Amino acid sequence: MGGLVHFSSRSGNTGRFVAAVGVPSDRIPIAADDDLPMPAAPYILICPTFADGEGRGAVPKQVIRFLNDPARRALIRGVIGMGNRNFGATFALAGRVIAGKCDVPLLDRIELAGTTNDVARVRAGLARFWGTVPMAQTGKLECLTTA
Repeated sequence: MGGLVHFSSRSGNTGRFVAAVGVPSDRIPIAADDDLPMPAAPYILICPTFADGEGRGAVPKQVIRFLNDPARRALIRGVIGMGNRNFGATFALAGRVIAGKCDVPLLDRIELAGTTNDVARVRAGLARFWGTVPMAQTGKLECLTTA
């Protein structure tokens, strides 16, 4: 069973989405000199996009620093990209970039802080991907797999 790692900027959209999903997550800190989390198990990364109009700078520097560590990078199993559809072709570009560089699947793309449908879809997707999802609200493992 794996977990989540996320980066959320000061806008907090990604953090609000992760909180709504209700799965425990390690957060990559905003401050460049803060200690980075070290996942103890395979994880899915949730990352917003910070691209300019040409797509440069899509992956936040803090996430690059996190993934540049071979031990952390070895545990990534998938990525969910976050972004704003107003930015057209660069919507959730960080997810596509990370998926390509780390050779993992892009599992979903979510706009801003997501909708209740996005939350339900990601919960179900995590259940299928991992087999079970630890629910933060109950502290218990709930089997959500489908046949």
